[in-house]
Amino acid sequence: MATRPDDLRARLEDRADLLEATRLRYRALKGILESFFWKDRLRNHFELLREVATVQPEVDAALQAVKRRSEAEGWPRDTGPVKLMLDVFRLREAVDRAARRRLSAKDGGPDTLGEALLLLETEVLDAGPLLGGRVWAQAVELLPRNLPELRAACAAGEVFERVFKRPVSEGAQSFTEDEAQELARALPLGAASLVALWERLERYDTRGGIRDFLQRRMRRAPMRVPRSGPELLLHAAFWHDVARVRVRAVLEAELSPVVPRESELPALLSWRAERTARPELRLESGDAFTEGRAGVLEAAAALADLSRARPSGAWSEETAWARLEQAAHRARREEGPEVEALRDALRLFVLLRGRTSTPARLFSPERATPAALGVGTAGDLLALVQAARHAALRQG
Repeated sequence: MATRPDDLRARLEDRADLLEATRLRYRALKGILESFFWKDRLRNHFELLREVATVQPEVDAALQAVKRRSEAEGWPRDTGPVKLMLDVFRLREAVDRAARRRLSAKDGGPDTLGEALLLLETEVLDAGPLLGGRVWAQAVELLPRNLPELRAACAAGEVFERVFKRPVSEGAQSFTEDEAQELARALPLGAASLVALWERLERYDTRGGIRDFLQRRMRRAPMRVPRSGPELLLHAAFWHDVARVRVRAVLEAELSPVVPRESELPALLSWRAERTARPELRLESGDAFTEGRAGVLEAAAALADLSRARPSGAWSEETAWARLEQAAHRARREEGPEVEALRDALRLFVLLRGRTSTPARLFSPERATPAALGVGTAGDLLALVQAARHAALRQG
């Protein structure tokens, strides 16, 4: 009994849609590569070229699967699915021949069609020149919308826009714990993607005109939905800067007087979010922090918590001071301006919490000498923590 064409197409499942779309792309790309002014035409269709290259492994797998099944089940050659498969095979070979003919290296070329197409894009961009003085047109050429780096930057930008576009009332948190985890993942992704995109512009725009043109506009708030590649880059770059500034402001306020570094922001965000449910959670050392640096940041956070409000209950207060002492022990070998600022903050804490009868004019770190505080040496961070703990408990 013969199999109906509709049943054969149903057996292709989602491969039918993929092969139909691929046939249209192959036809368009074949016409471009075989035309006389193929370089000029290809500059306007880098997105098409990249789309073909990106899905090529999936297309090859689909073609082989359909071929094996048609041979095993004896599908008639005059049915639509078989004609579609043969047509895509024929166009694939034509595109492959045209692409390799346009490549400058004739021998030892790329192994796959996808690699050949991406190499062809690179050669066309390296050859130049770009379109005269039309800077925006040049930017559109260099930044096709389906660049992987651009897609990654846009994905991160969507997170930043969703979190920071809404108005925040005074005193309210800028973002929730769940959003902090999202930001911790999006910040390094957005930063790496933007670096790669600016490097791409720098490589192909030797005079720097396009890069300068876009960087002058990246601080402007986007006023419409981005559509072209340069608009997507500007949108992502703007919201990435907003996120960096807002996240840094929140963390600096919570870690004062220690200032977090740019590379530390994602890890600090994750730690901050998890600390809400688990106050005892340590800041682990690793790629982002050394053991001593993690201790300094932990100590700053613990001291800020104790300075804002006294913990409720004797057990909670003992636990909070124990965390601060453990952090100070981790940071005992650290030195530098931030560690000295942390020592000053501890000295001031001792004055304010331990000497309520002292006149206000004496509430300054300069007057908190080691002898006056009962501390052996000015450089012993752990001793200062113990002095601050004694002063707080004595006041209570």
